[in-house]
Amino acid sequence: MARDNPVQHFDVIVVGAGISGIGAGYYLQRDCPDKSYAILEGRENIGGTWDLFRYPGIRSDSDMFTLGFAFKPWTEQKAIADGPSILNYLNETADQYGIRDKIRFGHHVKSAEWDSATATWTVHAEIGEKAEPVTFACNFLFMCSGYYNYEAGYTPEWPGMENFGGTWVHPQHWPQDLDYKDKQVLVIGSGATAVTLVPAMVDGANPPAHVTMLQRTPTYMVSRPSSDKVANGLRKVLPSKLAYKLIRWRNVLMQQFIFRRARTKPEDVKEHLRKALEAELGPDFDYDTHFAPPYNPWEQRLCLVPDSDFFRVINEGKSEIVTDHIETFTEGGVKLKSGREIAADIVVTATGLDLQMAGGLDVKVDGEAINFGDKVTYKAMMFDGVPNFAISFGYTNASWTLRADLTCEYVARLLNHMGKTGTDYAVPRLPADEQIERLPWVDFSSGYFKRAEDKLPWQGDKGVWRNLQNYPKDVKELRKAPITDDAMHFEKASGAAAAPANEDETAIAAE
Repeated sequence: MARDNPVQHFDVIVVGAGISGIGAGYYLQRDCPDKSYAILEGRENIGGTWDLFRYPGIRSDSDMFTLGFAFKPWTEQKAIADGPSILNYLNETADQYGIRDKIRFGHHVKSAEWDSATATWTVHAEIGEKAEPVTFACNFLFMCSGYYNYEAGYTPEWPGMENFGGTWVHPQHWPQDLDYKDKQVLVIGSGATAVTLVPAMVDGANPPAHVTMLQRTPTYMVSRPSSDKVANGLRKVLPSKLAYKLIRWRNVLMQQFIFRRARTKPEDVKEHLRKALEAELGPDFDYDTHFAPPYNPWEQRLCLVPDSDFFRVINEGKSEIVTDHIETFTEGGVKLKSGREIAADIVVTATGLDLQMAGGLDVKVDGEAINFGDKVTYKAMMFDGVPNFAISFGYTNASWTLRADLTCEYVARLLNHMGKTGTDYAVPRLPADEQIERLPWVDFSSGYFKRAEDKLPWQGDKGVWRNLQNYPKDVKELRKAPITDDAMHFEKASGAAAAPANEDETAIAAE
């Protein structure tokens, strides 16, 4: 017999205890101390991505001065950090600020329904292996559940897969007892995961494994030291918080400059990346085959190679890049369309993620099912016609946490504004008298975004409906701009529109 679980009510329910969820807990406690909240986490540990992914060499592909929280300086020497170090940082943050006590582990959130008459979300979750149902109620639902399906990664359907006699592995669910010593390993993919795995598997096996990276399409790559000498120097002479803030903004502005340069002068950036690769691999390497993508830099995420480790194992002959298409798998490996065959004992499918919006949650508003693929986002974090509901979705062209921090701050500001004005819910609404052109939500050509186009919302072509993908502009929009605008409607549970905020209230909310 199922337990009789009474409905538990909180002012805010946060879904997910990764980077975004921990940040949400901090800002709610700091800025909305009168609001009750709980964090529902499906797994048994905090950390999200950094707890789930355990493959060899797992590390950040952004510097930790921007991937770290704005409120808690990253103090380790390495700016490009390994997964265990990041997970330690997140655990330390949760404990330091008392956030762990707010987390309900093993709670898989499945669906949520909004009722405008009571201004309440009813949230349905399942607990444990027996999937026992439990129900929560809240006024505001904040989805901090990441952007991909935690249950399974993406693996294409290749001909002959059933014929392969070796071991299949997807990095999202890495078997900790996998023995790859003295084995022929084939890593399929060309993104950050593949580029991380190749040197880590070569260096981690004794006797050494031989690792081949098979890519269909090349990726732009750039090397960078894992330690930031300038940052470490500043931290020796300045207070830690000041040094962290200066380093963070330096890295933000440098990244924005490179991104804009890639969009306005792509040929110059291509040439720069080519020269840097020649310095790593020599002038005789076949760059046109292996390092010349059919798109411009930053149309997909630039692949970071810390301390040149990927290039080192290629130079040492312990690994190679093969650029080709798969014709079929065989018992002992793979046959390519060029006719070449690659022997493999282990095939690692570093082929990407299964992207999903709002954790795959089934959502209804006043009985009507919501398809996020039909919605336009407001400030890239709320949806037209969906009240008291926000998502944390980081940047594609910069560190995730930069926008996660801003999103959490904005949600707190929104809650405080509703408290000051005596309103119960906030809902963005598309203007009835002005045509908003729908544009793709993210201007990115990565495979996992293309595969999920029908799941992604839209952005508008103007104003608060744009997805800026620009941290300095988002600082102005989310932290400094007034909460009130023509698109955001504040209403009471009875359904009657609330009186507009006066100028003093708007000024207070904008602080």
